Amino acid sequence: MTQRGLLALVVCAAPPVLRIGELIELLQEDGWAVCLTATPTAATWIDREALARQTGYPVRFEWRMPGDPELHPSATAVAVVPATFNVINKWAQGINDSLALGIINEALGADVPVYAFPNVKPQLAAHPSYDRHLRLLWKAHVITAPLSPDVDWRAVVSLLQGHTQGPPGS
Repeated sequence: MTQRGLLALVVCAAPPVLRIGELIELLQEDGWAVCLTATPTAATWIDREALARQTGYPVRFEWRMPGDPELHPSATAVAVVPATFNVINKWAQGINDSLALGIINEALGADVPVYAFPNVKPQLAAHPSYDRHLRLLWKAHVITAPLSPDVDWRAVVSLLQGHTQGPPGS
């Protein structure tokens, strides 16, 4: 199995997050180590303890205090799955009001590859700011691919397979 690196998986509060453990399992089978960060609302929807056992890392959703140790190692790639209307719009504007947004904003500044998989209602996707913000993120080299209506996690894994990086020094 190819060792792909460490994926920072950022999850937002949309229905597919209820099955995020399935995606984590496929990512691990594909060679990724996964660290999970949730938006504050998503953190109330998921079983954080079970997902921490599955990944081997605590699920983060709150900022750490200055001087506290970093609980997740540095990522080689970031995936935002599912990416919501709210997070995409805030992210494109550089708003940093949650740990999840902090992770993805810092990734852009650090040139870490970022992949976003939007799960947005058609009514919200029709909002004039949404398309503009997706284009702005695309210019920042954020790869976006909408989640299929049936949430085909294999499509997510397939897109991430284009980013293969072993552990540092390999």
